[in-house]
Amino acid sequence: MTADPDWSDEFDQDGLPDPSRWSYAEGGHGWGNDELQFYTESRLDNARVEDGRLVIEAHREDWHGRPFTSARLVSRGKGDWRYGRIEVVARLPQGRGTWPAIWMLSSNADRRWPRDGEIDIMEHVGHDPGVIHASIHTAAYNHVAKTQRTATTSVPDAQQTFHTYRLDWDHETISCSVDDRTYFSYARDPGAGVAEWPFDSEFHLILNLAVGGFWGGEQGVDEAAFPARMEVDSVRVFGHRDT
Repeated sequence: MTADPDWSDEFDQDGLPDPSRWSYAEGGHGWGNDELQFYTESRLDNARVEDGRLVIEAHREDWHGRPFTSARLVSRGKGDWRYGRIEVVARLPQGRGTWPAIWMLSSNADRRWPRDGEIDIMEHVGHDPGVIHASIHTAAYNHVAKTQRTATTSVPDAQQTFHTYRLDWDHETISCSVDDRTYFSYARDPGAGVAEWPFDSEFHLILNLAVGGFWGGEQGVDEAAFPARMEVDSVRVFGHRDT
C-alpha cells in the first residue's frame, strides 16, 4: 500500500519496546500448550529494540521454575483493530524447539477462546524449518477439535532473511500472504454465525517466541540452539475501521 499506515512501529528507538504501543503477557504456566518458557516483562534480555529492529530472544535459563525465558508482546489497549491490513516484516529463529508466532486475539474484555476467535498470521516450528503456517480458530473450527482452517507455504530462507507476513481482513474474508503471495484464505459463508465468524470485533496483535509445547516441542528441544531470536523490522497497520 502507498498510503501511510494508521498505526506502526518502525523500532527506531533503542531500549525496551515502546510502551505506548506494547505491553507484555507475563508468566510461565504453559499458555495452554505445555510451553516451557517463562515470558518476562520489561527485561532487555528477552525483548529489546536495537539497530532498528525488535529482538524477541529466548534463553536457556531457570526462571521462576521454568527452564527458558522469552517474551510475548501484545498491543491490546494500544493497538486494536477491526478489519484492515497488517504487515509484519520479520526474520525467524533457528533451532528445534522454537515456536515463533505473529497472531491476533479478540480485544473483548471478557474474551474466551475459541469463541471469540484467533487469527494466526504466521507460525513456524523449528523442527520443520522453512514451512510457514496461517490459521484461524473459532468455536466451530479450532485445533482442539482438529477442525481449524489452515494452510502452509514454503519459505526456505525464513530463518536467514526478512520476509513480509501480511493479513488482509474485511467483513467477508481473511487472507494471509508472504511477500505478496497469498496462500491462505477463509471466507464467511452465507448465514454463518459467531461460531464460524467471530471476526467483526476488534482484535489486537501478539508477537512472541515460545519454546517447546505440544507442537513446538513435538521433536524435542535443542538446548544448544539457545539463545534464539525472532527479529522484527517493522509493524504497519493500514485501513483500520472503527465502524
